[in-house]
This record gives sequence, structure tokens and C-alpha cells, in this order.
Amino acid sequence: MQISSRFTIAVHVLLCIETFKNDYKVTSDFLASSVNVNPVVIRRLLQQLKKAGIVTVMRGTGGTDTAKPADEITLLDIYHAVECVENGELFHFHENPNPLCPVGKNIHALLDVRLKKIQQAMELEMKSVTVQDIMNDSS
Repeated sequence: MQISSRFTIAVHVLLCIETFKNDYKVTSDFLASSVNVNPVVIRRLLQQLKKAGIVTVMRGTGGTDTAKPADEITLLDIYHAVECVENGELFHFHENPNPLCPVGKNIHALLDVRLKKIQQAMELEMKSVTVQDIMNDSS
């Protein structure tokens, strides 16, 4: 299973906004040309980021901006904003393991806690990386 590409597209969008906001009107069309996707995809993502308080969006062709400084926007903020995983669970189990099989009947007991710890470790790491950190790495 993979985390939805909405996450990496959202990071790309935020990096573009921060990089170009002082020189260009950063519109969904502008962002879509950088990401190389349909502007509708960008508009949907921007609405999710706006709802999470990460960006501001001006109606029409007004453009977009970050709602807070880049060093206050973490990868975890973005991850949560664009709903990358179902019900907040990174790992999704197959629905009906065979209860008559010794592996099937115990699979949840064997993996649930471990997978939760793995997800928590990933989210802790995501919380420690900001958009500004990524921008600093690119210069």
C-alpha cells in the first residue's frame, strides 16, 4: 500500500507557493503547470490545505499564499490535511482472515500493535520536518 500522491503533490504545491509568491501570482493553473497535473487536482488540494489553515486562497485568479510561515508547516500537517490514508490508519488489513487458520485467527494480535508503532514513528518524523527545512535543502 502507498500513501496517496496527494501528499507529495501538496508538498510540491507548498514549495512552489513559497518559492514564487513574491514574483508571480500563484494560481492553480500556475501550480498545475509545475506539478504537471490538471488544475482541478490542484484546486481540490488547495481547498483541503485551506480547510486545514495551511494556505489562503483568493477567489477567481487572485492566487494563493501560505497562511503561516514555512517553518511552522510540518509534513505531518500536510499529511493530515490532504487525507492520505483511510480513517487515519496507514495500514489496512484484509477484512476477513480465516478464523480456522492459526495465522488468520491471530494476524491482528500479531501485527496491530507493531503497525501502530510504525505509523507513530513515521508521523513523529514527519512532525519534525517543515516546509522550510525542505526549502533549505534545495538551496
